[in-house]
Amino acid sequence: METHAHLHREQSYAGPHELYFKKLSSKKKQVMEKNGNNRKLRVCVATCNRADYSKLAPIMFGIKTEPAFFELDVVVLGSHLIDDYGNTYRMIEQDDFDINTRLHTIVRGEDEAAMVESVGLALVKLPDVLNRLKPDIMIVHGDRFDALALATSAALMNIRILHIEGGEVSGTIDDSIRHAITKLAHYHVCCTRSAEQHLISMCEDHDRILLAGCPSYDKLLSAKNKDYMSIIRMWLGDDVKCKDYIVALQHPVTTDIKHSIKMFELTLDALISFNKRTLVLFPNIDAGSKEMVRVMRKKGIEHHPNFRAVKHVPFDQFIQLVAHAGCMIGNSSCGVREVGAFGTPVINLGTRQIGRETGENVLHVRDADTQDKILQALHLQFGKQYPCSKIYGDGNAVPRILKFLKSIDLQEPLQKKFCFPPVKENISQDIDHILETLSALAVDLGGTNLRVAIVSMKGEIVKKYTQFNPKTYEERISLILQMCVEAAAEAVKLNCRILGVGISTGGRVNPQEGVVLHSTKLIQEWNSVDLRTPLSDTLHLPVWVDNDGNCAAMAERKFGQGKGQENFVTLITGTGIGGGIIHQHELIHGSSFCAAELGHLVVSLDGPDCSCGSHGCIEAYASGMALQREAKKLHDEDLLLVEGMSVPKDEAVGALHLIQAAKLGNVKAQSILRTAGTALGLGVVNILHTMNPSLVILSGVLASHYIHIVKDVIRQQALSSVQDVDVVVSDLVDPALLGAASMVLDYTTRRIH
Repeated sequence: METHAHLHREQSYAGPHELYFKKLSSKKKQVMEKNGNNRKLRVCVATCNRADYSKLAPIMFGIKTEPAFFELDVVVLGSHLIDDYGNTYRMIEQDDFDINTRLHTIVRGEDEAAMVESVGLALVKLPDVLNRLKPDIMIVHGDRFDALALATSAALMNIRILHIEGGEVSGTIDDSIRHAITKLAHYHVCCTRSAEQHLISMCEDHDRILLAGCPSYDKLLSAKNKDYMSIIRMWLGDDVKCKDYIVALQHPVTTDIKHSIKMFELTLDALISFNKRTLVLFPNIDAGSKEMVRVMRKKGIEHHPNFRAVKHVPFDQFIQLVAHAGCMIGNSSCGVREVGAFGTPVINLGTRQIGRETGENVLHVRDADTQDKILQALHLQFGKQYPCSKIYGDGNAVPRILKFLKSIDLQEPLQKKFCFPPVKENISQDIDHILETLSALAVDLGGTNLRVAIVSMKGEIVKKYTQFNPKTYEERISLILQMCVEAAAEAVKLNCRILGVGISTGGRVNPQEGVVLHSTKLIQEWNSVDLRTPLSDTLHLPVWVDNDGNCAAMAERKFGQGKGQENFVTLITGTGIGGGIIHQHELIHGSSFCAAELGHLVVSLDGPDCSCGSHGCIEAYASGMALQREAKKLHDEDLLLVEGMSVPKDEAVGALHLIQAAKLGNVKAQSILRTAGTALGLGVVNILHTMNPSLVILSGVLASHYIHIVKDVIRQQALSSVQDVDVVVSDLVDPALLGAASMVLDYTTRRIH
């Protein structure tokens, strides 16, 4: 029975990898010796249906690529072997896996009693199989009744169990089955931090929990670039366009079968009314599925010109179909988990996935009790594009799982240990084999430089990359993508888990859409630019964009002197002048995203020209560009350099030369700086009189040169009621980068409608 075909399809994983277990490198050799003279680990993977195979297949491929460490046995049972559900065992054979054992375990009937009888039939048949295979460890996935039979058999026969996707919360009887398998399993691979926390709160041994992400994401995140139109045409017809069709997948809710059938009927009515081409997949084998199929046939779905009804779609093709759909609707876990990787809009109906973590692409219709409500949801969601979500994985799950398997010591006692820690004391970073740092990619688009940084949750800049900001749109977008891809790859080596990308840029920004509406003249070809979509599509990460002044304020709120302050204002002095306003702990954007353009407060009616087209703005006096302009004038008149100063011929005269000259006693340079500081001080006085904040933070390279003049102007010009307001210099080195990172690090992924 044990044959091993050659591997026709290799799947490699770059390493050194981003997760290491405590003492794993020093103990791996000892573990293998204890396991019996470097004996291979015999792994049995049991798959019950098309859904669990999509999660198990990447692990199986990974195991097969390391024959020096593992022997793989594949057991197939459940609906894989039933014609009505597509005989999906064939796709396992097509993937070049030898199926060691096929077990017919399903008692037909598709009701509650049939589910119980199927579990009993599996329990009768499995002992002979496990006695023959004698696996060291069995890998079981998810929350199906078939999986419960597998886990029960293995646990009673003293076979170690590795459970995939434990700790999650969805709804229906699945929750009870999933948690029951958790109690039977010896090792746990979970997909999200919340699931990890749930396992800890369920008293599972911390050392036997691995936060790896979902294995299916290893394939998902590289899938969207493949040729997809031929797949769409094959399943939906030659006349269907990308993003102009719907994928529907709805299963019975076993704890309320009657209502779920009614809800399915309403869904089909809404889809008929919506009048878009729709691919409908048959429901799974749970109790109630037979009645749902009757509803499909009663409404003529299999013969309706707008519908294609199918029993099964191969996973590789299904990925392409949902990635390029205008919407997915139903109650499958695939909708709230895998589809988030593409930003495809999803409508999740009813209670079957009520507890799942979801990205912002999911619209929940909890009480799907009318056709109109479902129809309205379709109108809201169809054709939208959301940021890619990596809640359930980052594409590196399989390498982590293989390392976890290699770390298992078969000489350790089989008896499970249970831990009883207070849940609050056991955040994910307390798991001793998890060494990753939650981080963000931060991008700062300045007037001169383009910078990308990896920023940790504590505000530490782990690594920073700097390039000159290109002059054209094409060059700039290309460079941003290149730098972010390189930084994301480096993050893996630095054990940083990137949660998303935050972008700080000059100009007016719509943060809701991730679009630069209008830029300053400092950044050319930068109007009506969608930054979110290209970055999200390339990195498969959520992306946030905001104005650089707003980012500076957010940096102060999270990491700087604004921490804990209810109301404060930040003024950032650099190539230009920007600002941000925090009111009642929230950032103010304004009705047209133009709030806090503090650099363009007018302080003189006949002042110098400003880059905005006006005259006498703070920026026209106090920005780096303004000081550079004045420095050049002095230099051209031979009035800049004093004793102890020189400017090399190949070096452009700038603001720093003016500041140096002022420090060395140049009276004209001192006068220019005093005028610039006074202009900035008058702007601050206007802010104090308008906003009445409790704190003003001057940020940027010029802040320390202006602070004393600004305070003098406040004492001379401000109302007595605001003269005691603190004005301080920021102690943050890179406020724009830290502010961009804070948008990511403060984000909550759950969105309920």
